[in-house]
Amino acid sequence: MATNTYVALAQETLSSTASSVTFSGISQAYTDLVLVHSTGVTTGSPTSRLQFNGDTNTNYSTTLMYGDGTTAGAVRVANESSANTGGTTDQLGTTIIHINNYSNTTTYKTTLSRYGFLGGYSETGSKTSLWRNTAAITSIVVFPLSSTFPSGSTFSLYGIAAEGTTPAPKATGGAIYSDSTYYYHAFAASGTFTPTQSITADVLVVAGGGGACNYTGGGAGGLLGFSSQSLTATGYTVTVGAGGTSTHGGNNNPAGTTGGDSQFGALTLVKGGGGGGIAASIGSNGISGASGGGGAPSYGGWGFSPGQVCLGGTATPSGQGFAGGNGSSYQAGPSGISGGGGGGAGAVGGAGVINTAGAGGVGLSTFSSWGVATGIGENSGGTYYLAGGGAGYSNGGASNSGGLGGGGATGVAGRINTGGGAGGNTSSAAGSGIVVVRYAKV
Repeated sequence: MATNTYVALAQETLSSTASSVTFSGISQAYTDLVLVHSTGVTTGSPTSRLQFNGDTNTNYSTTLMYGDGTTAGAVRVANESSANTGGTTDQLGTTIIHINNYSNTTTYKTTLSRYGFLGGYSETGSKTSLWRNTAAITSIVVFPLSSTFPSGSTFSLYGIAAEGTTPAPKATGGAIYSDSTYYYHAFAASGTFTPTQSITADVLVVAGGGGACNYTGGGAGGLLGFSSQSLTATGYTVTVGAGGTSTHGGNNNPAGTTGGDSQFGALTLVKGGGGGGIAASIGSNGISGASGGGGAPSYGGWGFSPGQVCLGGTATPSGQGFAGGNGSSYQAGPSGISGGGGGGAGAVGGAGVINTAGAGGVGLSTFSSWGVATGIGENSGGTYYLAGGGAGYSNGGASNSGGLGGGGATGVAGRINTGGGAGGNTSSAAGSGIVVVRYAKV
C-alpha cells in the first residue's frame, strides 16, 4: 500500500504585523501541499486568500459551505483575483488548506480548505477554489483581503508525496521518500527507526540551532553524517533536538539558549548550536555549541572600555560546525553598534562592524542530493543546504542575511528541521534539527 508522507517545507511566525506572507522557491518534489495558518487580523477583513506565482488576474473561483450550529449556507464566486481559502480572520482560529497537484503542469490547480474559529461568533466551513492555470506552483502569497495579520500569527507549509511499493521499503519510521537508488526515512521529530531485516544505511543527524539575543545571532546545530552503518531488525531510538529559544525586547535579556542535541541509536551525540551572547551592561561572548553564537557589541554606555571586544562562541566539540562572529568593537555612542552572526556548519559567522550586523555562517550542501529526494534543507538554485547560522543585528545600521541552510536573517527565526540558528532582534525560536536514514532499494 502506498504511504502518504508529509515533510515540513517552511514555517513563519510573525514578530510584527504583516500585510502578507510569501513562500517562494517551493520544492517540486511532492504531489500536493498543505498550508496551515493560525491567525486573526487587526481589523475586519472577511477572509484570508492565496495568490499563486504572482497571478493577480481574475483566474480564480471559489465555492463555500459554512455553518454556525444554527444556520448553514453556500456561496459561489467566479472570476476573482485570488483564491478564497480562509475563515473570517478577524476572529482567532486555524485554517488547513490542501493544494492539490501543485507540481503538475497539465491540469488546473484546486484547493480544499477547512476552517473554524471562535470570537464574537463561531463558525466552521469548507471552501473549494480553482486556479485556472496549468503551471506548477512555485510561490504562494497569503494575505487578508483588506487588513493585516497580527504579531504571533503562524504559517506552516508541508509537502506530501505518495511513496511507491516496488521494491517495498526495508524499514518503518519517519516520513518515507525515494529516488531511483535509495529509500530515505526523514524524522522531523523524535521517534523510532525499525528495519524489517538487516541493512546497511547512511545516517544524517542535525541538531537544533541556537537561539538569538537582541543583537546576536544563534549558531547552527551540529551536523554529522555516518556512512555504511550495519543495522539489524530492531528498533533504533531517534532523537531530534528542538531549536533554542531567543530573547528580544530589553537590555540584560538572558542569552539565547543552546539548541537541543540530536542522536540516532548509539551513534555520536550531535550537539545543538550555541545561543547569541547578551548585549547590555553584562555584554558577553557568544555561547559555545556545535557552532558558536555571535558575540555582543561593545558599547561605552554598557561599561565597556576602548579595545574591549565580545568574541563569538567557540565550536565545541570540534568537527560539527564553526565559531560565531565577534561583536563590533568599542563604540562610545549606541548608534551603529552591531552583533556577530552565528557560526554555520560550513563557515564561521560574520563579525559585526559599526553600522553592519554580522552575517550567519553558511551551512553545508554535502547532503544536497538527500534534499533533492526529500525536500529537507534550504533550496538555493537547486542546491540544498543545512545548518546555517543566524545573522546579528545593528542599532540603526544595516541588517544581514542568515547562512544558507535555514539560518535566520536579522529579525527572522531559524527554519524548522534545518538546524538553522535564529537571527538577532527576534523572539522566535531557532530551527529544530532533523535525522534522515538512507539505504539502497536493492
